[in-house]
Amino acid sequence: MNKQMTIGRLHYVSQQSALCTHLDAIDEVLASGGKWIQLRVKDRPVAEVLKLALESRKRCTQYDATLIINDDPYVAAEAGADGVHLGLGDMPVSEARKILGPGVIIGGTANTFSDIARRVADGVDYIGLGPCRFTTTKANLSPVLGLDGYRLLMQQVKEAGFKVPVIAVGGILGTDIPLLREAGLYGVAVSGALTGKAQLRKKINKMYMELER
Repeated sequence: MNKQMTIGRLHYVSQQSALCTHLDAIDEVLASGGKWIQLRVKDRPVAEVLKLALESRKRCTQYDATLIINDDPYVAAEAGADGVHLGLGDMPVSEARKILGPGVIIGGTANTFSDIARRVADGVDYIGLGPCRFTTTKANLSPVLGLDGYRLLMQQVKEAGFKVPVIAVGGILGTDIPLLREAGLYGVAVSGALTGKAQLRKKINKMYMELER
């Protein structure tokens, strides 16, 4: 996939629960209209993550959706994923680019303006900025930004002339989207807001409508 493709505005970050596996959750989101999937599996053997990545690739191909692998460029490459998302403590972007090549999407996490500037200098294709609020899906949580934090950071991004799409992450709810878009965020990444939820197609359609306004 050409990395110059439009970065999706709605990212679903996979999550398993007592009622569904990662693949179950991904299937439900794809079947309900989701078009950007990030497979995020923590603290599991690489072979297990690769197996999930290969299955996710099949599903995303079926629905013409983008697949991003969290943390591991090697798994992303072997699974034929569209890209990788790197945390602040993960492999440097330059090394990941050598593994994945020029046509693959690389996203990177940021929490401060310094992080954003570093990610821009690294040449990422999008930035996941957060967390918006406390979330149980992430250990070692960075300082919570809140709406005021996003407004300040996005003003700094504008003044710096940075053009990389910035995605709000971390405890995002559908009701947050209008204010986040007003603050200058390009899109949002959600997990618990969609995992295992009823009327999923209706929720996803509403999120896309809010994001495209």
